[in-house]
Amino acid sequence: MLSYRSKPHCGGQGVYVRHLTRELAALGHTVEVFSGQPYPDLDPGPVLREVPSLDLYREPDPFRTPRPGELRDWIDLLETSLMWGGAFPEPLTFSLRARRVLGRRQGDFDVVHDNQGLGYGMLRLPLPLVTSIHHPISADRQIDLASLHGLQQLSRRRWYGFVRMQARVARAVGPVITVSESAKADICRDFRVPAGRVRIIPLGVDTRMFRPRGGSGVSGPGLGERVPGRIVAVTSADSALKGTATLLRAVGKLVTERDVHLIVVGKPGPDTIRLVAELSLLDRVTFTHGLDDTAYAELLASAEIAVVPSLYEGFSLPAVEHMASGTALVASRAGALPEVTGTAPDAAGAVLVTPGDAEELAAALLRLHDSPGERVALGERALRRVSERFSWAAVACATEESYRAAIAAEASRG
Repeated sequence: MLSYRSKPHCGGQGVYVRHLTRELAALGHTVEVFSGQPYPDLDPGPVLREVPSLDLYREPDPFRTPRPGELRDWIDLLETSLMWGGAFPEPLTFSLRARRVLGRRQGDFDVVHDNQGLGYGMLRLPLPLVTSIHHPISADRQIDLASLHGLQQLSRRRWYGFVRMQARVARAVGPVITVSESAKADICRDFRVPAGRVRIIPLGVDTRMFRPRGGSGVSGPGLGERVPGRIVAVTSADSALKGTATLLRAVGKLVTERDVHLIVVGKPGPDTIRLVAELSLLDRVTFTHGLDDTAYAELLASAEIAVVPSLYEGFSLPAVEHMASGTALVASRAGALPEVTGTAPDAAGAVLVTPGDAEELAAALLRLHDSPGERVALGERALRRVSERFSWAAVACATEESYRAAIAAEASRG
């Protein structure tokens, strides 16, 4: 399993790597995870092999210039020069490092699974290859660029230069796994990958961790029973794509009528901090990040209402985690979110609203705040949907089938 970065507690790549590799190991496979920083937290079974980058975007010093002594080889020099030029080099440089490592251990593996990297190093890899694309970053690029102007937009275009590489690699490599019909359509359209080469395997959720906790006896801030007026949202990145600005404007309308408090799991950027101040929400909004698994799951279960306000999602693990927690969810009618939550009136696990519409979102939040019965019914439907559709064990079995198909296809070519 290859993952160029695997943020452990917030962000889909690290969650995917952790749970899928655990279940693959439980099926009897030997699994080694090759990852750059930040490294994943793995459960017993799979083995982590660190493939260190220069980690040029780490906190608290992103876009740092490495010291001369840190530069080990030409790949480090390439990573630094691309960063200086405003590009995001990690998918490319990780793929080059990974190919070098795998070239020395070619006989140790039956198949390679590239998780969302799609770097040029994956071309002509001497092993069967399966690639996961949770969603094409072309969607992020389009929404992000639409929110910028002038020099900011030119700079961000340079940052998203790696998307062209990913599209070329996606067309050239072996079978692709994605997580929803929506993501498949976007991959086929934006990356021009033939539909027959893309297989849909939805993601799972760890219901041992994400579950209703009311009446558990746990006490303390954010734990145990649901906290009246608490709204929780999870954003792995502070970008226009995640709809944080829409959520803040909706909460700004809601606080004039109801006593609510929003907790956002994610680190805010300057624009978000400025908007909180402009909306006079400093005492009504809390940002938190770096939570361990237990604290994160307990926070989600403490909410009366959860929100996924994204303008696009290829899947949305946070949506499934909220649903598994039995929390009444409001989500945007965007990307794969309707697929994830369901849309049938008697089975939907969320209230769906128009993406980017703060008025409609505020109205939905107000209605759920005032309707305890509807919140309970919504949470119960969400729990049923999770139990029927989202299991990591099922994800691993389906992924194993893709591995065997890739191995057989490589053997037939050889």
